[in-house]
Amino acid sequence: MTRVLFATSEVYPLVKTGGLADVSASLPQALCDLGCDVQILMPGYPAALETAAAAGSYRKSLRIGEYEVKLWQTRLTGTEVRLWLVDCPSLFDRPGNPYKNEKGLDWEDNAQRFALFCRVGALMAAGDAGLDWQPDLVHCNDWQTGLLPVFLDSCSHRPRTLFTIHNLAYQGLFSQQTFRSLGLSESLWRWDRLEFHGNLCFMKGGLVFSDRITTVSPGYAREIQTLEFGNGLDGVLRHRRERLTGILNGIDADVWNPEHDPELAFNYRRDQKWNKARCKASLQEELGLAVNNGPLLGFVGRLAEQKGLDWLTSVMPGLLERGCQFALLGSGESRYEEPLRQMSLHWPGQMSLTLGFDEGLAHRITAGADIFLMPSRFEPCGLNQMYSLRYGTVPVVHAVGGLADTVSDPDQSGIDRANGFRFSKADDQALLAALNRALDCFGNPPCWRRLQDNGMSADYSWKQSARSYFDLYQSMLRAHQWPG
Repeated sequence: MTRVLFATSEVYPLVKTGGLADVSASLPQALCDLGCDVQILMPGYPAALETAAAAGSYRKSLRIGEYEVKLWQTRLTGTEVRLWLVDCPSLFDRPGNPYKNEKGLDWEDNAQRFALFCRVGALMAAGDAGLDWQPDLVHCNDWQTGLLPVFLDSCSHRPRTLFTIHNLAYQGLFSQQTFRSLGLSESLWRWDRLEFHGNLCFMKGGLVFSDRITTVSPGYAREIQTLEFGNGLDGVLRHRRERLTGILNGIDADVWNPEHDPELAFNYRRDQKWNKARCKASLQEELGLAVNNGPLLGFVGRLAEQKGLDWLTSVMPGLLERGCQFALLGSGESRYEEPLRQMSLHWPGQMSLTLGFDEGLAHRITAGADIFLMPSRFEPCGLNQMYSLRYGTVPVVHAVGGLADTVSDPDQSGIDRANGFRFSKADDQALLAALNRALDCFGNPPCWRRLQDNGMSADYSWKQSARSYFDLYQSMLRAHQWPG
């Protein structure tokens, strides 16, 4: 049985700021189903520790520099997966967002917080934490775990290391002074190691020191090797391209299942879709929208430039004038929140804006909308488009990353294989043209039903993706290759 330590900074439902939390909840269980012994390592945030104290057990106390650390062990709710929590109150016992304070600014000691997290992971991985379990392989996720392969590099009998890029735009950049305060070897302050344009880069540690690198879609794996999408690290990724693989994320098909979803007023399936219309009417009533059969467009996500909010806010007034309705859920930058708030006031009954995040409402928008909007400038994988496809809600997406890998357009694939609409040019007029094509199809019920059926009949679960990770793990363990 392959033993895997899965290091991540968030796991749903304990803490979630984005898709990483969903992946960290679903992939380990899918790997366990294939016969792996996967154990998750996560920082001990307050809500997670409350769960551990109620259902788990305290296992070990460690002293790492100036910090007293306790390791708590429990199980991820409803799964076979063990969960280890790094309990260090001075670093992790904070309310709200795991990375930012109440003003939306990064915690000033994020480097110290996640460096300690990585040191604990390295001790566990090397068998030096005094536990009765040691992994064969460490699977690291995003910049918060980027130093873990670095700390393991000098270990003579270290496990294999895999680093997954979920979003290359977030790199964990800190000053040279911070680098020195972490007690890192001066030999690491080099352009081909951790130094990145005069800064310490946690992400680069994972890219340089891991045995293999994955990212969350084949399309994104290609894109991040280019100047446009590489965020300055494209050269490193091209250098290691033989060790880079794109594996499309899956979704939790039990949580996201319109036939049994408890968040919905009415359940439905592909061959019995009439309750989807009732979900739409229920959502319209819930959000104060006029209950009618016109097109309802949904959006769930961060209100940020990456998500194409400038393009979306540009085209929305004209679509509202034409009678379209919008249901938006998310929070983010004030430059987008305020115009959207003004639109909701100007078009009552047509435009709903809910700031913040509500998991139940996210499910109801996904089920109740006719069209799901994902005009992202870049999107490593995207999960919402797969949720919407499973729920028979036709996505309109920018053809980048995982969106291009999962959404097929009638103009390219033909109506018999299509499941949504795509646009390639990065501007608002290209988005509007795709939306116009979607609205034309919406007015043609046989065309629309075919798109819905195609989307709902595909398998978006972790089954195939987990098998790809499992096969990669086995090849790494057979090869015993070191970074090159």
